[in-house]
Amino acid sequence: MSALLESLEIHPLRDDLYNELHSRPFQVIPSPARITHIAVLTTPEQRQQQFDHLQMLSRELGYPVPEKEVGCFEQTFGTLRVRREMHMEFASYTFINLAGSDSEPFADTGITPLPEGWLEQLPGTVIAAFHLDILPAECGADGDPEYIRQYFEGLRLVGSSPKEGAAKVWSTFRLHKDGFGRFMVVNHKMSDSQLGRLTQRLMEIETYRLMSLLALPVARKISPALNDMDQKLAVITQALADEHDVDEQTLLAQLTNIAARIEAFRANATFRFSATRAYHRLVLTRLEELREDELSGHLTLTEFMTRRLTPAVKTCEAVSERLEDLSRRVDRASDMMRTRVELAIQSQNQQLLSSMDRRSKIQLMMQHTVEGFSVVAITYYLIGLLKLVLDSVYEAGIIFNKTLTLGIAIPATLALVYLSVRFVHHHFIRMAKRQ
Repeated sequence: MSALLESLEIHPLRDDLYNELHSRPFQVIPSPARITHIAVLTTPEQRQQQFDHLQMLSRELGYPVPEKEVGCFEQTFGTLRVRREMHMEFASYTFINLAGSDSEPFADTGITPLPEGWLEQLPGTVIAAFHLDILPAECGADGDPEYIRQYFEGLRLVGSSPKEGAAKVWSTFRLHKDGFGRFMVVNHKMSDSQLGRLTQRLMEIETYRLMSLLALPVARKISPALNDMDQKLAVITQALADEHDVDEQTLLAQLTNIAARIEAFRANATFRFSATRAYHRLVLTRLEELREDELSGHLTLTEFMTRRLTPAVKTCEAVSERLEDLSRRVDRASDMMRTRVELAIQSQNQQLLSSMDRRSKIQLMMQHTVEGFSVVAITYYLIGLLKLVLDSVYEAGIIFNKTLTLGIAIPATLALVYLSVRFVHHHFIRMAKRQ
């Protein structure tokens, strides 16, 4: 590193970002060659098991054992080249048999040189497995398609001439008796580097095609349930629109059940549907890079994929969009339900407040009545006390008219008590208003 860069702060991922573009280089493949490509779905627990299994292959073949797992591992064991690439959901293994062979196509394959029993112990779930047989044009395999068909067990062929006739590609996109798919590439004028790029695109097209179709069984499985929920939701929405007196609690329970089922489907299917869209775009991109020319009487790879794969992907997208639409409709129905409940609660609160207001007025009237009785009662007791005082004063020798004095004191005491009670009453009203 130059002195200038040493004085600057370097991002810790800078080297990794540069190396990412070179992490999966195209292979250089001679013609002829026999290739087997296997893609296995991998869990995080199986990644280490697969690396241990790869180390075992190196030991069995007597070559240096890889010490560190990398995203793309490639090693040549004599006439066998092994390439392992790690992806998000799967790991792909490419076995290239570089040994010369006079046998017929697909008699010897890329896995022929593997030690016996090694492949059978490979951890993971196989999603793609197919053979590619690369032949030079002068071997005679570039003739009548009927001659080619015999190596595909008589099945209907799909073929094209990519790269402006530099090669011919044949396949059936079906499994054969050995459980593998098959591709045949007849090389006309491609270099080893061009042949490696073509082979890599074919392997990616087939692998990504199968990965994109993983969502189709999921879409078919949940579609009947979506139909059922759609009908139930329509009934609930219609009930909210037409009926004034509905059982909100029952409808809310039904809506909650539908919402829970939708969220369960979304949790299980959203990633799968998103992955399908991504894999489908990759397939279309790889097909465009082939630049195919049509072989008379046969569908090209692009035509076959467009006719068969695209409708399946559209089905998955339609189910995904329908799932999201149902979720939005349930949210709107729930909002309607909450609005009805809130309006009902407000109406009940208004009735309750009106009832409380009536009760308060009655209580106030009763309070005023009780206050009148209280004034009379208090005055009665005060006059009684005053009479005792007057008797005591009279007996003490002070002569006055007790009857007249008591008669004058009664209205005065009554007025005083009444004013005192009203003062206390208004005092508490002012305190309540301030609070």
